[in-house]
Amino acid sequence: MPPGGDPVVPAADPVAIRAALTPMLVAEFDREWELVLERAKVSKDLAGVRELLGKWRHIAYGELRDPGSYYRMLAKAEQVQRLGASPDAVSLEEMKALLRQRQGRAE
Repeated sequence: MPPGGDPVVPAADPVAIRAALTPMLVAEFDREWELVLERAKVSKDLAGVRELLGKWRHIAYGELRDPGSYYRMLAKAEQVQRLGASPDAVSLEEMKALLRQRQGRAE
């Protein structure tokens, strides 16, 4: 991370992305990379490669800004799927009240 600032988003390049990931995430990236490359060889279409690089640039940047964020997000998604809802969610009415309160401050 640059001194006093946010980290730089890695380039859409597998080497740059891998350099920004933890060893466990590198292993996940590599598995997906090999799968997407095999599909691209067959289809002669690089769209999947571009999509994968975009996805992993986002993950790598998130990890640079907040290490462990990817696995926390996966744990939260598993919890929501298991429970059928987020235990941290607020009701629509609570959200509307919060928005009204914030709008009142801005005026």
